Amino acid sequence: MAIVITPQIVLNEREISEVFTTSSGPGGQNVNKVASAVHLRFDVLQSAGLSDEVKARLRPLAGRRMSKDGVIHIIAQRFASQERNREDARARLVAMIRAALERPVPRVATRVSRTQKAKRLESKARRGQTKMLRSSIPEN
Repeated sequence: MAIVITPQIVLNEREISEVFTTSSGPGGQNVNKVASAVHLRFDVLQSAGLSDEVKARLRPLAGRRMSKDGVIHIIAQRFASQERNREDARARLVAMIRAALERPVPRVATRVSRTQKAKRLESKARRGQTKMLRSSIPEN
């Protein structure tokens, strides 16, 4: 089975490893007996389905969730059910990869107009004048 990111990008399930542990989340008395939390690991650098450009954009998006080796680690323990936590972890991974697919809009450098500069300097001069008038008068 495969995980579909977009119609063009599909991840193989073998690229993802999941470990199930006991959760600190909801589950009542069952929480200490059932391994409902999911620790999902995805090796970004070894993934064949992602381009180098997307891999590079994933690093800042993943933040602390990505190790130095390029492995994304997601822990899901929001739900009492193992299956729902598994779906949640996979959905978060897919959302992160989809966000990395979007190319950032390049910044267009702009200049401050001459009238804007003049207005700013004039308001600074006015403010300085106000502060100067507030100062005490020197005694002779």
